[in-house]
Amino acid sequence: MLKRTLSALIGAPLLLGLTYLGGPYIAFLVAVLTLLALWEFMKIGERMGMQTWYIQTTIVTVVWLINLFIGSREWLLSALVFWLLLVLGRLALTYPKTSLAEATFNLLAFLYTVVLLSHLYMLRQLPGGLELTFLTIFLVWATDTGAYLIGRGFGRHLLAPQVSPKKTVEGSLGGLVLSIVVALVFWRLVGETSWIKYLILAIIVGVSAQIGDLFESALKRSAGVKDSGNLIPGHGGILDRFDSLIFAIPLVYYGVTLIVR
Repeated sequence: MLKRTLSALIGAPLLLGLTYLGGPYIAFLVAVLTLLALWEFMKIGERMGMQTWYIQTTIVTVVWLINLFIGSREWLLSALVFWLLLVLGRLALTYPKTSLAEATFNLLAFLYTVVLLSHLYMLRQLPGGLELTFLTIFLVWATDTGAYLIGRGFGRHLLAPQVSPKKTVEGSLGGLVLSIVVALVFWRLVGETSWIKYLILAIIVGVSAQIGDLFESALKRSAGVKDSGNLIPGHGGILDRFDSLIFAIPLVYYGVTLIVR
């Protein structure tokens, strides 16, 4: 518990501080997180018996991040399509040495850890991005906290017992409710738009964050590991700490850019 608390006291201000500074600081944060998350994902794949493509995925990740940070967004889709064709081409040329499961895993490695997590930088770069990014982070933390506290105190009905035997329906609802409460408090303090928009974002985050948590749990169970890594004392790895945010951030980004605005 002491290690977990100390890690949170150091990690949370660091995350918020780099996010607040923006620019090259948030770029550095996202680059480090994506590369570490990709490495952890690959290690999980090895535990599952997969042949992991470290060199290829690292190269496409670096290309993706460079284009993201210099503002060449039109090249991001090209990089994504190129990676898809590369994966499919390798499957076609080397089958059965390369299996469909191996190709799919390595494709997913890039999509999950790099493409989704890159939206942290993209959200911060939007007009009003600082408020939106802070709001999303706080809502994810509120969802995790509410689910833990309510689930521990009142949980009776298991939510997904095959994936996470400790998560309950009551805890899930508690996380969603606390997310909504924090969003409305945030709206009262700094909001300049309708409270409905904050409510929508709270629901998006409250649901997606928990699905992201369950996905990572399913991934670890498939590999027979408890944590994705041991980089963060008391918390495990990057994926253990950011699994909820990885799912929530892209949905908030597109919710804001395509729906809310």
